[in-house]
Order: sequence, then structure tokens, then C-alpha cells
Amino acid sequence: MRLSSYKTNNPVFSNYFWDHKKSASKRMTVTGIFIKSLVCILVIAAITGYIWKLNEAGMTVKWLTLGGMLGAIIISVIISVRQHWAPFLVPLYTIAKGLFLGGFSAYAHRHFPDLPYQAIGVTIITFFVMLLLYQTRIIVVTKKLKSVIITSAASIFVVYLISWILGFFGIETYIWGTSWFAIVFNCIAAIVASFSLLLDFDYIERYKNRAPKWKEWLATWGLLATLIWLYVETLRLMQKFAIRF
Repeated sequence: MRLSSYKTNNPVFSNYFWDHKKSASKRMTVTGIFIKSLVCILVIAAITGYIWKLNEAGMTVKWLTLGGMLGAIIISVIISVRQHWAPFLVPLYTIAKGLFLGGFSAYAHRHFPDLPYQAIGVTIITFFVMLLLYQTRIIVVTKKLKSVIITSAASIFVVYLISWILGFFGIETYIWGTSWFAIVFNCIAAIVASFSLLLDFDYIERYKNRAPKWKEWLATWGLLATLIWLYVETLRLMQKFAIRF
């Protein structure tokens, strides 16, 4: 079976991005992805901390948060159609996500001081647990498992999109509240986000030393997107539990 026939819920790891020329001299490596991902995470953490500090000083960071979210979405769309621009756009995506997470985490910290730290801890632990499960093959990434994760992730994103659109018309959906339905939905989203890491690991392993070197930025983008999604879902879930109990 051709490796390019595999698909994933993360657009970064779709076959569209993994088509590569055999003449490329430098190849994508796990070390390269690790270094780029680590640097981006540190930049996001620094920006998040700075925005957090501004919020505690009394500055309104609502527009920075919204701007970061919209900026990240726009940059992601551009990367999707101009993948060769990834080395230049992923750093901008990192900055945008830092602005978004800074405001998002600052809001949570103001109402629930310890939750952002706990959410970060859960995200890190989940990452290494899923990596261990993948490396030891306790969970094998089969075609059926991929289909389930892709379908689940797509459904979640559609629900979020519809809910976001309805919000402009003043219609509030149940997924944003603290009902048991909202909590269960959040739990499912967090589980799907964690399992999406398996797909990312699988694709990195399949294409390491095969894809061109510049596509390490695409892999980095994919990992960042999944990790941030997992963190956001975890923090939202903790907030709902804190409010309800």
C-alpha cells in the first residue's frame, strides 16, 4: 500500500502536503521536528506569559486574544494552499497562538488560578503517554482507528463551527454551558485530540528521512495545532468541572 494513501484529521499530515520530489537533497528528520517544535512552544509560552502579565496589570487583552485566534486561522488557511511558505508562516502562526493562549489562559487564571497550570500538566503527560503507547505498539494505528479518529475530529470541528456561527445571531448552544451534555462533549473532544497525536506520530515516522527538509515546518505546525487543541479542551473541561462542583 502506498504511504501517500493514508490520511489524517490534521491537514498538515494529509497526502497533499507529503508529496515530495525525489531529487530533494535534505530530508525531514525527527530531530529537526523536535527542535522546531520545542522552539515554537517556548515562544508561545513566552508570549502567553507576557499577555498574562498585561492582563493582571489591568490591561484588556480581549482584542489581542481575538486577533490571535483569527490570525492563526488565516495563517493556517494560507499554509494549506501555499505549503512552501511554511518556514515563514509557522513562526507567525506561533506568535498568533501565543496571543490567543495568553488571553485564554489569563481569563481562566483570573477565575480559577490553578487551572491553567493543571491543564498544561495534563497536556504534557498526555503527550508522553500517547507517545509511549505508540512506540510500544500498545495502540496500533490501523486503518480502522484512523477512520474513527478522522470522522470524530471532523464532526467535532463542524459542531464548533456551527455553534460559532449561531453565536453571532445570539443563539447559545449547549456545548458552551456547564450541563452534563457540554461536559460529555468536552470529554469526547479531549479524547479525540489526544488520539490525534497518534496519527501525527505515525505520519512523522512514515515520512522521516523521506519528505523534503522544509516540511519539518509543516510537521511542527501539525503538532502545535494538536497540542494546543488538547490544552484548550482540557482547560475548558476543568473550568466546567470547577463551576459545576
